[in-house]
Amino acid sequence: MTIDANAARSFGPAADLYDAIRPTYPAEALRWQTGDTPQDIVDLGAGTGLLTRGLIAQGHRVTAVEPDDRMRAKLTAASPGLTAAHPGAAEALPLPDASADIVTAGQAFHWFDRERALPEIHRVLRPDGLLAPIWNVRDDDTPWVGALTEAIGASQGERDALAATERDYFGRRFGEPEYRVFRHDMPLDRAGLRRLVQSRSYYLTADDARKQRILAVVDEVADTHPDLRGKDAFAMPYKTYAFKVRPA
Repeated sequence: MTIDANAARSFGPAADLYDAIRPTYPAEALRWQTGDTPQDIVDLGAGTGLLTRGLIAQGHRVTAVEPDDRMRAKLTAASPGLTAAHPGAAEALPLPDASADIVTAGQAFHWFDRERALPEIHRVLRPDGLLAPIWNVRDDDTPWVGALTEAIGASQGERDALAATERDYFGRRFGEPEYRVFRHDMPLDRAGLRRLVQSRSYYLTADDARKQRILAVVDEVADTHPDLRGKDAFAMPYKTYAFKVRPA
């Protein structure tokens, strides 16, 4: 598979914005994935720790792996109770064999080279372990959100969340994926909607003219869609795709 390396590396300069504006994950989704018993969890592509902190809050022992120094610095500073944070990538994990009960990836799995990453994940999982990626996906069934997606397009993560429901996505080392979809809302205002879009890789990697066009269409949706027109505050609805995938 082909990974857009520029897009994958685009988040570091926007680490503070990313941490402030991206949605967290529903506690019930994390509990469904990881259970109630504390586990040794490795969080891959952990970013600024949005998923990491949710897992720590549920009592798990979490080791984060994040390649970007700026994202990892934010994660470490904002995640009390973190077991460890390592520089590294999913394709070459700096971890011993059979060291994790669960490997998670929040809004990150689509950035991995699956042909290289899946064998590494399989290596660090214990025999009865679990791969548990999770994605927040905008709910396009909500009319104004659908209009926004039509205007700015879907992200690779949003496409992969749907692709991951297929058997072959996780390769021959893993079995049939089990998944559930959880719904939650994130409060926003007009400025927050702009900032949310500004935290996405397709904005961060765009030139100045393209960035202006993206924000113009976001403003147009906010100004003209009947569900938003005249509103200062609203909510972004999400479908959270949570997976449990066992080693084959």
